[in-house]
Amino acid sequence: FQGNCITCHNINERKSAPSISEIKENYIRAFPKEEDFINYLATWVLKPSKKMSIMQHSIDEFELMPELAYDEYTLKEIAKYIYKTDFSKLPQ
Repeated sequence: FQGNCITCHNINERKSAPSISEIKENYIRAFPKEEDFINYLATWVLKPSKKMSIMQHSIDEFELMPELAYDEYTLKEIAKYIYKTDFSKLPQ
């Protein structure tokens, strides 16, 4: 996460993409169960789709996230990290 996602997804600020805190908040609300959160987020990042997005307003503001060269296992590990991390306790 720190070496890749943070490039576009700042912890609390919206810069070139929504903040990771905003993403987590939206996904937790839609998918409160850890397994559902991880599976949906990883699947969406694997193949971003406007139709499947739960954050349409962010696509309107920043455009659709590009496809990345990560495999599903790596994306699930990143999604698990996002689910479990309290970003308010990380240094800004």
